[in-house]
Amino acid sequence: MPEIESHDTKNLIIKERSTEPDSRREFLQHLLAGTATATVLMVFGPGVNARSKYANPTDGPEHQYAYVIDINKCIGCGNCVRACKRENSVPEDYFRTWVERYVVNADGVYVDSPKGALEGFEKLNKRFRKNIKISRTVPKMCNHCHNPPCIQVCPVGATFKAPEGFVLVDEDYCMGCGYCVQACPYAARFINPVKHKSDKCTWCYHRVQKGLLPACVTVCPQKARLFGDLNDAESEVSKIFEADQWMVLKPEMHTDPTCFYIGMPREVV
Repeated sequence: MPEIESHDTKNLIIKERSTEPDSRREFLQHLLAGTATATVLMVFGPGVNARSKYANPTDGPEHQYAYVIDINKCIGCGNCVRACKRENSVPEDYFRTWVERYVVNADGVYVDSPKGALEGFEKLNKRFRKNIKISRTVPKMCNHCHNPPCIQVCPVGATFKAPEGFVLVDEDYCMGCGYCVQACPYAARFINPVKHKSDKCTWCYHRVQKGLLPACVTVCPQKARLFGDLNDAESEVSKIFEADQWMVLKPEMHTDPTCFYIGMPREVV
């Protein structure tokens, strides 16, 4: 996996990435153009192959990583949040990944995320336990988009995209202006109060470079979190796209995320 050594290299990466064909984004845009109303998420079936972007690995980077979260398996234990805190020295009261609980009943939708689910979830208040239709815990984090708005608004090029799909921040250039924090439609960024720089989930880029999985993936007891290479037809994430329906958050934003969800009811987003 190539190292990113200079600011000039990052600018080249961004320039090259902007010229690549993007069949999935084009498909999504055409689909939305024919829809009467915008939807919060879009469901794709087995007929749409996420690996179609690089049907032949030689047409793109050697690796093209994606993250898959199976909502049906998430139990809201908070192991992922704690592992992320330890691995990345995330400051107190800030989160690179967090878990939200969505409860749908006759009164509407109740959402909570106490301390980002760092210590899991308490029992629901009696008011929200009546006539529950849906109850899900939903992990959230940076979506590492193919078309990230955070890159577009950064005035100094500190936010950049690596060839393998990671959206990263160069702390040497970041001036903590917060433009990227405001631009992120997933509320996945924050200004680190210790470093005074933009901070967010990196999919543990430093671990993946060494052939390891992101820390949050390794501690999930239910295997609700999966990470892998879409260019590898035998990877778990590739097989999921062959067999199951999957979803992306906020497709109307045209960010083309590489964080995908399985089993996400429309009512919980």
